Amino acid sequence: MEYLVFSFWFMIIHTAAYMLAGILALRISKDIYEGKSRLMDYLRDMSVEDESKHVQKWVLPSQLLRGLLMSVVLYPVLAPLGEIVFGLRFAFLASLMFVYTHLASAAPCPDNIEGFVYMKERFFKKSSFLKFQFEMIIYSLTLGFLTSFFLF
Repeated sequence: MEYLVFSFWFMIIHTAAYMLAGILALRISKDIYEGKSRLMDYLRDMSVEDESKHVQKWVLPSQLLRGLLMSVVLYPVLAPLGEIVFGLRFAFLASLMFVYTHLASAAPCPDNIEGFVYMKERFFKKSSFLKFQFEMIIYSLTLGFLTSFFLF
């Protein structure tokens, strides 16, 4: 039962952190996600109503599923995480999210290691790279803090 409660709240925290980071990042990065000349032209265009509706329909269930999957992977380390001080727990969880879900992700993106290796140069602009980092830092810090504070 303890694991189910952890998973439920982790899903909620992940989804809230993801949405918060996305909302804040979109304010400074519309040029990446919207319009015909957007950098991420292989993603759905948020300025096109049908494409935006698809994202709106699936973003919540998809993030809840991601949160569930990530929570299950943490099961073996829940007890040790509960025994360490808040600062170390926060640093571990925030770093884990930043590195595993972003920087070292196996899916190539214009802001991670795989993207640097495999993507075409037109996807690498300094301003876009920094905008992506902002979003992922906000997400990782928020998730790390909320999870560390409320779930242990």
